[in-house]
Order: sequence, then structure tokens, then C-alpha cells
Amino acid sequence: MPRIALLSEEVASQVAAGEVVERPASVVKELVENSVDAGAGRIEVLIRRGGISSIRVTDDGSGMDRDDALLCLERHATSKIRTGHDLAAIHTLGFRGEALPSIASVSRFRLATREHGALAGTEVLIQAGKIESVRDCGEAPGTQIEVRSLFYNLPARRKFLRSEQTEMSHVAALVTHYALANPQRGFVLSVSTGNLLNVEPVSGVRERFYQVFGQETLEQMVDLGDIVTTFPMHMPVSGSASRLRGYTPEYGAKFPSDHPGEAEENGEVAYRLTGFISRPQVQKHTGDSIFIFLNGRLIRDKTLRHALSEAYRNVIPPGTFPMALLFLEMPFEEVDVNVHPAKTEVRFRRQNLVHDFLRDSIRQKLSEHRPVSTFPVTAPPNVVMPIPSLPRPIAPPPGAEAGAFPWRPQPQASETARLPFGPNPLPPLPGPIFPEPPFEAATPAPANTDLAELRPLGQFKESFIVATNSEGLFIIDQHVAHERVLFEQVLKRRQSRERLEGQQLLMPYILRLSPAQQVAFEQIKEELEMDGFELEPFGHFTIAVKASPAGVSPGEIEKLLQEVLDNQEREPVTGLEEIQRKIAASVACHAAIKVNMPLDQRKMQWLLEALSRTESPMTCPHGRPVVKYSMREILKAFHRI
Repeated sequence: MPRIALLSEEVASQVAAGEVVERPASVVKELVENSVDAGAGRIEVLIRRGGISSIRVTDDGSGMDRDDALLCLERHATSKIRTGHDLAAIHTLGFRGEALPSIASVSRFRLATREHGALAGTEVLIQAGKIESVRDCGEAPGTQIEVRSLFYNLPARRKFLRSEQTEMSHVAALVTHYALANPQRGFVLSVSTGNLLNVEPVSGVRERFYQVFGQETLEQMVDLGDIVTTFPMHMPVSGSASRLRGYTPEYGAKFPSDHPGEAEENGEVAYRLTGFISRPQVQKHTGDSIFIFLNGRLIRDKTLRHALSEAYRNVIPPGTFPMALLFLEMPFEEVDVNVHPAKTEVRFRRQNLVHDFLRDSIRQKLSEHRPVSTFPVTAPPNVVMPIPSLPRPIAPPPGAEAGAFPWRPQPQASETARLPFGPNPLPPLPGPIFPEPPFEAATPAPANTDLAELRPLGQFKESFIVATNSEGLFIIDQHVAHERVLFEQVLKRRQSRERLEGQQLLMPYILRLSPAQQVAFEQIKEELEMDGFELEPFGHFTIAVKASPAGVSPGEIEKLLQEVLDNQEREPVTGLEEIQRKIAASVACHAAIKVNMPLDQRKMQWLLEALSRTESPMTCPHGRPVVKYSMREILKAFHRI
């Protein structure tokens, strides 16, 4: 007796439903995508009991006649593609022809639809995949689909659903995604108690973002503008975009879709990136606030998420996530969306190029805006009043008493600490990689307006610099500030392929490595030597350190190398730029001044000016912030507004 048998149509449909329909949000996704493909101008979603009891999606799209209404319920029936060649350039959200029959096989299903201009519509009732009735109806133009009792005929699947609140949160997040991606359409999400989302069509993504998240969240975001890059069509599929000749994101450039056929005629391929990213002070505990759309399709892609995290590396703390709304556009031939039944996973033809384009574009935009972190101050809501501008703060006279300030500058006699400040630091280091602060020479004007003209008031606990300007009050961790300055100095010199100076040790330092660290060491050995280390093998899993980067004390050498090797072991990277950034961050951390170290007024002023000229003065390379109390926040804290 044969052991292999063909599955019945009912069982096959339920298996297909298991791939497409994971939870109520999966049903909503498929139905909303069909509404978008149908050209709907308004989409309404009604949910009962988190979608377990009832889901109803209504749109004013093109609608269907009686024949199409019946045919769309057959497996692999679709209006989106015709031949195998169409799969290479899919421009619609749906195309597989599996969603509706799969959903109908695990629910009580109702379809009502009418074409514009038709005298009557069509209603189809299905239960567990079997058609019960087909009749004319007086439905409004468009389509309405109602899904009741999801998984009622599959108790094993139904028991794996989460609570109604959890399922509802997934539905709300999904509808919000599509509302953000389609500002030209109106969206309504309703539950038994009222509307969770109700947005009218608007002209652009910025207006839609305001509708969904409000003005306060919008002010915390950075508009990416219109970033476009082009490259020759014959470019190899593999390779890094950062190494392409002439690769530079162009702001405001025209995307070829504005001029059909132009890119193909020039033998070029174009990528476009638009949307919003959060300022560094916005730090989420999960990645749920990251919305990525590819050619209008909601996707979950590890490559793009990794590119986003790399763009924020050294800007926000590890383990935190930014908020991002990203719209990536590219020729349909450059991406394969026929990877997963849910159509949320894609495969890029030039994966490395896409990764680097996204990473470098966001990193450049973050560098341009360079906002300073603010510390949240809670206060009861009140009437907002105009805030007068503050006069420029006056520095204390030379003979002012220390008691006149709550934080006092430290006396000159405390200059015994080993700091890279002043013309003659003690003890002197051979060939320091960090320039001495030019106290006598005039320094260039700070590039960051928030940090320009900062005047230090003094130190708090010999660890934090308290400073002020017309913008408000700043509290700056001196280690964070110096670490940021040194990080960018090291990184710029390495990116220009300059070898950093090292300091010879009196006696070689012997460091034993674990097998995993040995592998990591072999990967980054050359870069370590370019950063000022002199390293030689010294037996099995052992190295001898003969020199270290200038500025790093002998007591920090082991910690520095262990940190670099452990980071490479946990998160292996092969790109030269990313290796340089990781090593530069570790070198800067161990070479920077520490807390509990007194600084005089001149050294604090130099440090603030050096910080203001960095590309990202708001955080250290590990994401620790500079804290700013704006004048508005100070007034709110004192209930002045």
C-alpha cells in the first residue's frame, strides 16, 4: 500500500492558509494590500475582539464584476501577473493569488463588491472554503470583505493566538504602517469603542506623519529629503557601494521615475531614499518604531535594518533603536519579492550596494543636523507664553569668590593629572596622536550652533562640565566630550589612510587569547597596527604588545585590546570602514580623560570648543549623551509657562 497520498483540497487550503495567515493582522495586511492595488482612495478597517471575532475591510476601489468575484476565490487566480517574466518586475503589492482562498478556508467569509457604474453588485458567502451562496446586492462601488470566526475550524491554530489586546496591537501597527506609506489615501481603523485611527488624504508623507504621531514627535525627526544615487547598469552584482567610483548620495536629484526611460537610455540604475529618521536623543527599547517600505511595500529585511543600525553606531547607545520611516525606491528588476508567501521578505540583486547606500545616506544626514540631546523635564500642562531671549552669559571676573557659583572652577594647583591638554602635558608622550589644545592661537568658529559660544561655569563632582549660552543650560560629561573629540580625530586620520603614532613600551606586554579571540585578531591585525599597535606572535594563542597608540596609558592596554577583540568576536565585521570605526571608538574611550579629574577654566573652554567642531557632538561613540536644558524646559520646570 502506497505511503504517499495527495492531500484533499480542504487540507491543502488549510496548509496554504498556515503560510499566509498567521494571525488577524495577516488577514488585515492581505485585504488592505488588495484595496491599495485596486486604487482605493479611502480604506476602512473594522475590528472586533482583536480580529478574532470579526475583521471587515471596506474600500472605494475599482470593484469587481460577478465573474471576477468568483474567480478571485480560486487558488492562484490574480489580475497582477500573466507570465513568468512578470515575476521579475512586480509592481503591485499582491500577485500570488493565494490570500483570499486561504483566508476563506479558515473562516466564515463574506465578499461584497460592485464596479463603478454597474447597476448591481455581487455578494459571495463562504464557510470553511465552501461557497454557500452567490447573489446580487446593492453594495456601494468598491469592495467589502468580512472575515468572521477566524480559525474556528482549526482549534489547534486558534489556541496559539495571543490575547485580544495583543492581536489588536499588531493590527493597529500594521494599519499605521500602510497609512504612513499611502498619504494620498484616507484610512480609518475602528473598534467597538471608537476610532483608533482616522486620517484624511494629504499631500505628502510629512503631513501624514503629523496626523499619526503629532507635532511633538515630528519635531524630533530629521527629514531625509530626496536622496538619489545612480550607477552603471553593468555594475557587478557583488561589491560595496562605498568603494564605487563617484558614489555620492545626491540631495534633490531627480529620480528616473520622473522621466520614464531616462535611466535605461543612459545605461544607469538609480536608487532613491526619502522619509524621516529620529534625532539621537530619541532612543527606543525595541525596533517596533522602524518602518521600512520598498517600492511602497512593507518589508522586514535584515540587510536594511543592519544598515540603519550601522548608521546610528557611535551615535546612540548599544541595545537601543531609533525611530525611522524609510521609503526606498529602485527598479523592480533590482529586487525579488517572490521569496515568502507573506511577501514581507525580499532579496536584493545588489545587496551590498543597497546596504551601503542606506547606511551612508542616513549617516551623512545625521552628521548635517547634529542636534544636542535634551533631558526630559516633566511639568503640568499650562498655557504656552512667549519666551524672552536671554542675554549672553557673563564669565566670572578673575577675582570672583568660589561661593558665588554652585559649581566652582578648580584651582590651578590641580594640574598634576595626566591630560592631553596644555603645552607641556605630564608625563610627555612621544609623538601624541592627539593635537595639543592651541590656547594661544585663535580657534575656528564652532560649526554647531547649539554649542557655539558655550561658557563653562565650572565642574560638578570633578566629572561634569556645567556650561551655558543663550540656548539654555548644558551638562556635559567630560569623558563623553573628550571621547567624541578623540574618536573623530582617530577616524579621520585612518580614513585618510594615515598611520597613527604609537608609543614604545619599556617591556613588551604579553596577552593570551582565547581561540575565538585569535580568529578575531587575525581579521583585524593589520588595522590594529595602523592604529599605533606593534604586535608580534609569542607562542600558541599569545601575542606580545611592543607599542600602543599614543595617549593610551599602559594600564589601559589590556582592557583596550580585550574590548576590541571581544567586539569583533561578538559582531564580526569585514568592511574596512566599520572595523576602523570600532577600533577608533575603543581607542578614544581608553585615551580620553576620565571622571573625577579636575579641569581648570581654560581646559574646559578648549574641550567645549573642540566638541562643538565635531560631526556628532551630542553623544560619545558609545551613545552616552550631552544633556541640554533648553530655556523652555527650565521655565516649564519652574512652572513659568
